[in-house]
Amino acid sequence: MKSPLPRRAAVLLACSLISLLPLTTPASAAPAAPLSDAFTRAATTYEVPRDLLVALAYAETHLDGHGGEPSASGGYGVMHLVGAPGSRTLERAATLTGKPVPTLKTDDTANVAGGAAVLRALADELGLDAAGRADTGKWYQAVARYGGASSRDVARLYADTVYELLASGVRAVTPAGETVSVPARAVRPDRGPYEAARDLDRTFAAAAVDYPSAHWAPASTSNYAVSDRPNSDVIDRIVIHVAQGSYAGTISWFQNPAAQVSAHYVVRSSDGDITQMVREKDRAWHAGDYNRRSVGIEHEGYVDNATWFTDSMYRASAALTRSIADRYGIPKDRTHIVGHVEVPGASHTDPGGYWDWNRYMQYVGGSGSGGTNPYTAQEVCGSGYSVIDSAALGTAGTVYLLYNASNGYNCVATLKKTSLGTETATTAYLEVQGKTRVTDSGNYGYYAGPVRAAAADKCVKWGGKAGSSTYDSPFEHCG
Repeated sequence: MKSPLPRRAAVLLACSLISLLPLTTPASAAPAAPLSDAFTRAATTYEVPRDLLVALAYAETHLDGHGGEPSASGGYGVMHLVGAPGSRTLERAATLTGKPVPTLKTDDTANVAGGAAVLRALADELGLDAAGRADTGKWYQAVARYGGASSRDVARLYADTVYELLASGVRAVTPAGETVSVPARAVRPDRGPYEAARDLDRTFAAAAVDYPSAHWAPASTSNYAVSDRPNSDVIDRIVIHVAQGSYAGTISWFQNPAAQVSAHYVVRSSDGDITQMVREKDRAWHAGDYNRRSVGIEHEGYVDNATWFTDSMYRASAALTRSIADRYGIPKDRTHIVGHVEVPGASHTDPGGYWDWNRYMQYVGGSGSGGTNPYTAQEVCGSGYSVIDSAALGTAGTVYLLYNASNGYNCVATLKKTSLGTETATTAYLEVQGKTRVTDSGNYGYYAGPVRAAAADKCVKWGGKAGSSTYDSPFEHCG
């Protein structure tokens, strides 16, 4: 048996060995790579357009991984990888990348790589070759499939949202304070079979909806109870929710029979677009004991991220709430218009601390707008549009023509000046020379439109009607 080293010699040897160790931080303690770098690396690795990847992630989560907590439909991370019935992108990402599911849930870099891998796999299944992968417009069908939508209509809504973000550009600040950007650029989407799907951004079904400004996309019959309200039950509450998910994702989840939840309406963050999914006479499953007595309104977004709560969303939702309250005689106060968290026995926290109740209730009561229409033409048409012409419709309203220089689209909106909040006949139309006229006509409380069409280098006719006044332009604004 060898004699042990003297204590001093042992210490010197230990110190010399330590000095030979590499001066590096253990991998577990290394700071996470910036998210923008993660998108760039994932795009390169899987040959996915980087800007498309960012736009898809922004549409899903505003680039917020929410600390590994799932969305209402079971999606994780900035890429919203889903591990729930009807969509298993989380498990597929694990198989494709070799990364464990827990890592994909909580690590932003891994999550972005997983999303890119899934999107590339979907493109491969569709037969997208190298030349096709270089064309961002050719990825449309893969994006539509990525969302795991319950129908082709919702898949088109999902993919259109992503491509509209590409057209308008993205500038997002992550929870870590990093800014991730996508420059605005027009991309012609190759919708393929989705071209024949119903465009939920345009399609209204007046006979099916209770609120004329809403689109109609019915929830699964497994997710609500057919009823005969207010004959069977008095409707005396309106419940405000935040979906913990995206607009298209929430619509798709309510159409999934496995969800066992629904709401009457879903409101979009960017522009206040509204989809009705359950008739008000029926009981949506959204608020426990209040299901019998209430109408539920879901809002796109997450309770812990204030960027989802836009003025357009507040105004559109408040107009909807005001309409519901007027039709059922519900007092416009915080006793009768409540958050999900305020429902007796509720375990949910929505709409959360970032929801501005003061502003919302001002809009519900019709105040905060100076007695004028609470909307502007730019808000109706969306980000990137500027007014280039307008025409008065007597004292009843004004019709506006707008243009978006980033994508070459015109937009027409008719804004009412009288009978605000009361559904009256209002019309907006746009006709691009050589193409069929597109018209939005119905009984609306605040505006008709938006009517949008690609019109770069084309002459357009435009006009509208409010009250008894009509305006019809000649072909003009020719590029």
